Amino acid sequence: MLKSKRKPLALLLALLLCCTSLFIVPATAVAADDADFVPVLRFIASSDTHVTGAGDVKTQRIDSMLGMAYDLAASDANYQSLDAVLVVGDLTDDGTPEQFDAFDSTMKNDLRDGTKLLAVVAKNHDGYNQSRADIRATCEAMTGNGADFHVVLNGYHFIGLSASKDRLQHYDLGQLRWLKQQLDAAVKDDPNKPVFVMHHEPTVETVYGSSVYDGWGVPYFGAILRQYPQAVEIAGHSHYPVNDPRSVWQGAYTAVNTGAIAYAEFTVDATRTYHPADSRDVANCWIVEANAAGDLRLRGIDVNAQSVLCDFVMKNPADKANRDFTPAKRKAASKAPAFADGTAMTVTPTENGCKVTVPAAQSTDGMPVILYRISAKSALGIPVAKSWTLAQYYRSDGADEIELELQGLIPGSYTVSVTAENAYGKQSQPLQTTVTATGKQGFGYLGVLINLFFGRIKDFFVHLFW
Repeated sequence: MLKSKRKPLALLLALLLCCTSLFIVPATAVAADDADFVPVLRFIASSDTHVTGAGDVKTQRIDSMLGMAYDLAASDANYQSLDAVLVVGDLTDDGTPEQFDAFDSTMKNDLRDGTKLLAVVAKNHDGYNQSRADIRATCEAMTGNGADFHVVLNGYHFIGLSASKDRLQHYDLGQLRWLKQQLDAAVKDDPNKPVFVMHHEPTVETVYGSSVYDGWGVPYFGAILRQYPQAVEIAGHSHYPVNDPRSVWQGAYTAVNTGAIAYAEFTVDATRTYHPADSRDVANCWIVEANAAGDLRLRGIDVNAQSVLCDFVMKNPADKANRDFTPAKRKAASKAPAFADGTAMTVTPTENGCKVTVPAAQSTDGMPVILYRISAKSALGIPVAKSWTLAQYYRSDGADEIELELQGLIPGSYTVSVTAENAYGKQSQPLQTTVTATGKQGFGYLGVLINLFFGRIKDFFVHLFW
């Protein structure tokens, strides 16, 4: 995804908007319980490994991902199999034969008997250095399936689509007709079980990262999938974290964002494709289980820390009455985070600004704290500056203290406020203190503002094309 070309419409919209401008246990879902949930199927749902060569950090993360999944399976008294590993595109960083060989050899070394590799190849990274026909052939050779495939594991159907041979589009009409035929066959076989549909890009306006503004969604599949409540779409591409509650979506069907093995990405307010300083240290995936009743257990994994970020059970999504993960229900179930009683801020004046440190806020609803906002008001109560800092909710070892910074303050006294925010914009009660800013005045202060202005323009374009 790193070098993916954006659609012109999405770029134009992003420019216009810029210029004008957890542990998750869903409150409406069943909390996961090892004793109560008995799997009949277990698989990894991952994507965006972006392998660059043999022994690179991405292949090491694949080792870690598979090792953790096998350990988890072995610890389950009821079911000890890992049936499949799904890798839904951007297997490689540049699509060279050497990178595909490195991915292939890593999988061959790590996969054990009884675990099937189900992989698809993507339009962008996988296709940079070879034709789409060549990468599809490579995919078939690695997996033993077609580049587009329909396999059944333990009574559950998996349908995968790779990028089309035609370089002018992601998926051609023949593939879409084929998808509908395979869904019809799967539902005819058993209409009461979820059907897993995997491809690289999420359907637009579903999971976190798929909105028109985010730029990572595609329009190809929605009209088909809406006809099948059994469909569970599994896609990557955006690199947005698995334990963000917006990464699981339900409407007429179900969609799940895989996160990424290579690095993490976010959208915050008008800043899209935002990469925090530690983004390349992040690796997420899911371990998914299904039971005989068609219920799904989803565990979001921090691959590097070998730990579970979130864990919940989804009632059988083949029944369209089971829709606990609609955006409206998730938002209604969410509650504002809170700072502990007696929490105080540490404020340090800087030249024409200040730095603030606060202890991390606490979730009050089982959903992660996503964001911290800081703002300043003048002695007259006029808002004069604001900023934000992303919480490290996407990793198990997130910081216990949050550092925020304000810039562009003319010397004087200010009231500074900090709030914590969840994924649905619900904010904590603010922490407040006062600070006296020092620094440049007059033309010197004007220079500070000009530097800030051009710095923000630079940051926008860095995030846009990174």
